[in-house]
Amino acid sequence: MPVSQTNDNRPDDPLLLPVRMLNEFTYCPRLAYLEWIQGEFVDNVETVDGQYKHRRVNQEPVRRAPAEPSEDDINGIHERSVYLTADKIGLTAKMDLVEGNGRKVSPVDYKRGKRPHVQKGAWEPELVQLCAQGLVLRENGFDCEAGIIYFVGSKERVSVEFDDELISFTISQAEKMRELADTSEIPPPLADDAKCVRCSLVGICLPDEVYLLRSGKHTPIRKLAPARDHALPLYVQKPRARVSKCGDVLQIKEGKEVVADARLIEVSQLVLFGNVQVSTQVIQELCRRNIPICYLSGGGWFYGVTQGITHKNVELRSQQFKTARDGEKCLSLAKCFVRAKIANSRTVLRRNHTKPPKEVLRDLRSDMDQALRCNSLESLLGTEGTAAQRYFCEFSGLLKSGSAECPEFDFRTRNRRPPRDPVNALLSFAYAILTREWAIVLQNVGFDPYMGFYHQTRYGKPALALDLMEEFRPLIADSVVITAINNGEIRNKDFISRFGSVALTPEGRKRFLQTYERRMAQEITHPVFGYRVSYRRVLEIQARLLGRYLLGEIPMYPSFTTR
Repeated sequence: MPVSQTNDNRPDDPLLLPVRMLNEFTYCPRLAYLEWIQGEFVDNVETVDGQYKHRRVNQEPVRRAPAEPSEDDINGIHERSVYLTADKIGLTAKMDLVEGNGRKVSPVDYKRGKRPHVQKGAWEPELVQLCAQGLVLRENGFDCEAGIIYFVGSKERVSVEFDDELISFTISQAEKMRELADTSEIPPPLADDAKCVRCSLVGICLPDEVYLLRSGKHTPIRKLAPARDHALPLYVQKPRARVSKCGDVLQIKEGKEVVADARLIEVSQLVLFGNVQVSTQVIQELCRRNIPICYLSGGGWFYGVTQGITHKNVELRSQQFKTARDGEKCLSLAKCFVRAKIANSRTVLRRNHTKPPKEVLRDLRSDMDQALRCNSLESLLGTEGTAAQRYFCEFSGLLKSGSAECPEFDFRTRNRRPPRDPVNALLSFAYAILTREWAIVLQNVGFDPYMGFYHQTRYGKPALALDLMEEFRPLIADSVVITAINNGEIRNKDFISRFGSVALTPEGRKRFLQTYERRMAQEITHPVFGYRVSYRRVLEIQARLLGRYLLGEIPMYPSFTTR
């Protein structure tokens, strides 16, 4: 739970509510909970525009009272970005502007849009925020009877009187918000509310999706979140290459020559293969922007991640650890993961096999049912192993081996550590980059990717990432391998063999990553919610739905299976 924002917090310090969050709470309690308690925030067009229009008042913040008040002050007060706290009423505020004379002052709050034509001159959340600022000023010794809201869009000032009704409502909202923090129970999502349409956190909140899964009512789902991400991973695999920064652009250099660049706004991850150097300036900037730096071996083995400050959602991680100690819940989740993996493996065979084997399809259907009947993780592992053996025995039928479209790729059985043929080398590499993808998604959502429910927790093993990727192995990793081979994007010359181990060459790895990124960007119709969404966005949705399940918002985790 958040505590007072002073630097010398003690357990008995009062809980100071940020006035900005009081605005959000009045607008939508769930939004305030996500931002304040769980530490979630995402920019959209409106938030970026608001930051731009606040650029002047945000300059040179003053961490003190507006001025030493004096009854004889004739010069007036005009101070920007004023930070004040009020311990008695439990509020803390950063005020855009404070102006006045002597002890008589008014807070001025900047809003990006145009003045709404409503009776009180502004919306209720804006009135509450301004009134709370006035109460903070009062506790700090100033006379404050009214405030001003300045609407940048229409360049209008609206004066707001702090009457008894507004003060009473503001104080009651603060009390309700404090109660919300004490209970640590996330408010339910708004049902089919127009507020969700313009909310930057709609892709995190998932109001329609959570409502559908909670109620069981198959109502139409609004398409509120973007179908795909505009930012993409930046892969660097050239040995001894160096990544540096010039303004808002990342530059990849070989020696002093810039061989490639990418704007920071277009980068979601920086993925480094092998011996690649990164400047301190790049590390600091990516940490500030919360863009992860992923380290992999030259062959694609996932080593780890450098990222900014850990996600603030301690509540989610606490529930994750609690669930991981509950054998019954772990088994229930593991059944979902394994059944979905078998179902999707069956779908891949049915869609892509030259002659879909009816007997194997029937057996895989039986394995799906058997997975739900397993009464231990050990028996579930056995069922998963049996289904995987059936699937990979038919995997060669998914490849156009020996045809004119592609070279000969002989696949007999799954092998790894190390892979001993080209197809297994592709599968292992695809699973490695999918594991890395899931580890990043889980960290961004607030999970610990190393504490799983199905895979055993071991040092350096991202167990939860391996759990969640199970149902996506056939749909993403295997499908990328099939596409790369059947379309001739990968050839025999793209592999090197050493001491019985087979791996991709740097050029082959580059083209395989291009195939992988096309798959991640491919839009599909979500089998539960019905809207179009990319596979990369699906991973985030599944991770957030797992969080909603662990925190008790939805009755079960909805596995992702395609028809």
